[in-house]
Amino acid sequence: MNEVLKKYLKNKISLNEEQLEYWGSLLTLRDLNKNDFLLREGDISKHTAFVTKGCLRLYSIDLKGKEHILQFAPEEWWIGDMESFSKNTPSSYFIDAIEDSEVLLMDLPAQETLFRQIPEAVAFFQQLMQNRQVATQKRIIFSMSASAEQRYLDFIKTYPSFTQRVPQHMIASYLGITPESLSRIRKQVITKK
Repeated sequence: MNEVLKKYLKNKISLNEEQLEYWGSLLTLRDLNKNDFLLREGDISKHTAFVTKGCLRLYSIDLKGKEHILQFAPEEWWIGDMESFSKNTPSSYFIDAIEDSEVLLMDLPAQETLFRQIPEAVAFFQQLMQNRQVATQKRIIFSMSASAEQRYLDFIKTYPSFTQRVPQHMIASYLGITPESLSRIRKQVITKK
C-alpha cells in the first residue's frame, strides 16, 4: 500500500487496514518525468490518477494554439478526464507532468471492483465529484465576475505553494490572462504590501 494514498484515505474515509490494502492493490504505480504525458487530446482516458509525488496539469489547446489550464494536481489530488474515462470517448484534454511525478492509476474495471467490494468508496467518490463540481462552478463565476487581480489573489490564497512550484506562464493560463498581465499584477500586489 502506498503510504501517501494510505494517509490520504485515512483522513477522508473510515476504512480498516484490509480495505485500505485492497484499495491499494487495485492501483498501478506509474512514474512520469517532467513533460511526460498521462493523456493526450484525442486519446480515450483509461485511468483516473492519484498524485503521490510531483504535480500534473489538465489543459486544452484552442484552435489558435493557446493553452487553457483547467486544473493543477499536486500531491494528494486526483486528476483525470472524467467524461472520456466514464463514457469511453476521445478526450478533449491533455494531462502532463510539470514536475517529475508519481501517480497511482485506477482503470474502470478496478473502480467497478472497488465499488462492489468497498461500498464506502462509492460515497467517497460521489463526494469527490460533488466537490469538484462546486469548485468548477465557483471558478467559472469568479472568472466571469472578478478582475484579473482578484483572480490572482484568490489563486495565491487557495494554492499558496503553487506560486513557487508552477511556472508563471502556466499560472497566467489558469487565470485566463497573459503572462505580461500576470507580471504587472504581481508587481502591483507586492507594491501594495
